[in-house]
Amino acid sequence: MGCIQVQTRGRAGPAPWIKSLSPKSLRVNSPHTGTSNRCIMEFAIGAVAACGACFFSNPMDVLKTRMQLQGELKARGHYTLIYKNIIHAGIAVAKNDGILGLQKGLVPALGYQVVMNGIRFGLYQKILDSEIITRADGSVSTMGCIAAGAGVGVVGGFIGSPLYLVKTHLQSQAAESIAVGHQHKHQGFMPALWGIAKKEGIRGLWRGAVSSIPRVGVGSASQLFTYSKSKDWLEQYGFYARDSWQSTFFGAMASGLVIASCMSPFDVIATRIYNQGLDTQGRGLLYKGITDCILKTLKTEGVWGFYKGWTAIYLRIGPHSFLNLIFWDLLQSLYINYKTKSHTGR
Repeated sequence: MGCIQVQTRGRAGPAPWIKSLSPKSLRVNSPHTGTSNRCIMEFAIGAVAACGACFFSNPMDVLKTRMQLQGELKARGHYTLIYKNIIHAGIAVAKNDGILGLQKGLVPALGYQVVMNGIRFGLYQKILDSEIITRADGSVSTMGCIAAGAGVGVVGGFIGSPLYLVKTHLQSQAAESIAVGHQHKHQGFMPALWGIAKKEGIRGLWRGAVSSIPRVGVGSASQLFTYSKSKDWLEQYGFYARDSWQSTFFGAMASGLVIASCMSPFDVIATRIYNQGLDTQGRGLLYKGITDCILKTLKTEGVWGFYKGWTAIYLRIGPHSFLNLIFWDLLQSLYINYKTKSHTGR
């Protein structure tokens, strides 16, 4: 979610939650659209765009999950290296789980995108409208923008936690020959939700939710700042115009380096806490909480353990952000053209 609201007259600008930082604070609007309809359409378009991007990035999410769970709490050289690298991992999953194995957990992943983007956009728009982070000259505070983006990201992540929990469980499930981490053996998305709620109660659906707070907070905050700066740099040195698709692509890929590096440790922790099995008392078999997970991982795997699956995280974040922008821009343009033609045709 970005710090700029864009006034458009005809063609849509980039999505509000991923548009780069700007000293100006304007408002997203399309012609002949009321405030309530605008909010509904922004939510719908944002959700569809995010889901479109997720469809292409989910395979990397599956590989990331597998590589983060590989050799859990074991020193290097003391476990079988099933996934040697990102390419080998992709081939192994396709060969043993089938090509559709690369899309495991897609349904909850899509649901998580809808919840995350819907809540982040709604809450962030409220913050902008309240002018809490707006300076006297009408510009938006950069630090206020980053803090607000991280804050609403945390709220969205917490509310969507049950979807992330099931997504992690389903993505970790694999054929016995390539299985890593705890295998929950769910039969699908709905059976997983129902089974967890039945066994652990409604609270069980939010098991591990606290571990998502630093992950989502750090990811949202670093994305806001680095994506903007990357686009600034590309324009400043004459590579690409700020509003070009090339700037969007290379800006997303460049910022992805920082985002992946900052978020990777928290992502590994969240994946492991979400995926761990439970004892008869409903307590984690491996970790008591975030701190316990950090200490045990550091002791057995070293600092390197927090960066397992880093390549997959990077190859997911960059393309996902780029595709999200492209799909959003396309859908917004189609909607505005439709509304314009509908209005002029009356």
